[in-house]
Amino acid sequence: METNLVVESSEFLGLGMGVVFLFIGIIIGVVICKTDAMSNIIRKFYPEIKPEIKPELNSTLNNAQNQDNQKKVVAAITAAIKFHREG
Repeated sequence: METNLVVESSEFLGLGMGVVFLFIGIIIGVVICKTDAMSNIIRKFYPEIKPEIKPELNSTLNNAQNQDNQKKVVAAITAAIKFHREG
């Protein structure tokens, strides 16, 4: 009698786990397919717009910013050394 209960419970366990595994697999598959489809639709109707930057203007801005940043870095290092020596 008990052997039948163990066998039946094992069958129900396997069946239940199989159904849950299949259900989760279907959900994951649908979500992945939907996400890819939505991404393709968005890219088709709303392409990414890349701004045009003139090369000479861009290099001038970068040089000015780099010089300003370098001055700030040198000032910070100098202040840190002075603080350390006094401290």
